[in-house]
Amino acid sequence: MSDRYVGIDVSKSRLDVACSEGRSWSVANDAPGQVQLCEQLRTQGAKLVVLEATGGLERGIAAQLTAAGLELRVVNARQVRDFAKALGRLAKTDQLDAQVLVRFGQAMKLESRALVSEQVTAMQALVARRIQLIEMITMERNRLSTAHKGVKRSHLRIIRTLEQQLAETDKDLDQGLRESGIWQEKVELLETVPGIARVTSLSLLASLPELGTLNRRQISALAGLAPFNRDSGAWRGTRSIYGGRASARRALYMATLVGTKHNAVLRVFYQRLRAAGKPAKVALTACMRKMLTIINRMLKERRAWDPQWSSAA
Repeated sequence: MSDRYVGIDVSKSRLDVACSEGRSWSVANDAPGQVQLCEQLRTQGAKLVVLEATGGLERGIAAQLTAAGLELRVVNARQVRDFAKALGRLAKTDQLDAQVLVRFGQAMKLESRALVSEQVTAMQALVARRIQLIEMITMERNRLSTAHKGVKRSHLRIIRTLEQQLAETDKDLDQGLRESGIWQEKVELLETVPGIARVTSLSLLASLPELGTLNRRQISALAGLAPFNRDSGAWRGTRSIYGGRASARRALYMATLVGTKHNAVLRVFYQRLRAAGKPAKVALTACMRKMLTIINRMLKERRAWDPQWSSAA
């Protein structure tokens, strides 16, 4: 049937499956179970399989579905839960979640979306690990400053170990960058922007792999930098940003903070907004959006930073 949607709720040990015809069943979340499920879905002529992003648990079955030639869409878990609440589905079980995924796919008329390549996934994991290591080093240093002399050596050993792990992660990132022609080119282009260094460029590409493939409105919404209206009747509320990818905003925030001092285009733009009476936070957010728009177009057109061209972007 052409309208056959399938929802799969993924847990560590089990895959709960529901389809638009009302059937539901479960298989083990291991290699034999995944292969068996893919064969069933292919035989039944599934149009689209909908999964939630579950912190990595979905990667195995997603890869198997793609290899089997099935259309796939991985969706945001919060959006699906909000959709369930709108339907009045307050109860939550694995089978019910699979059924909600079917309804979500039908109602939103979802289309398949290609999986991120294994090479990109590996780079994203390394960038995420680097952030974790820096956070752990900072926490240990903070503890060291107030630690009793009897445990200071323990803190110092842990800090040295974490710093060694950070150095090894940086080496792995450099190696991965050399092996990835596409990422290498993008990083080199981003590093031409005043305010963006190697670590920031890697963080941006890891959190926003869509950079250079979307238009300015789409990329701003994806990063959570598109302002939303808050109006009701005659009342006009303050426009504000909402949602999006927090990791992308963190990387952009640091780059923009540096850029408003050392990037001529952003500095002039920021000063103009402040002179017009915009609060510092609003002006900085607008600069983040401008920075994102510029680098998105740079990657799309594969061109290096040019102040004159960037001012008009």
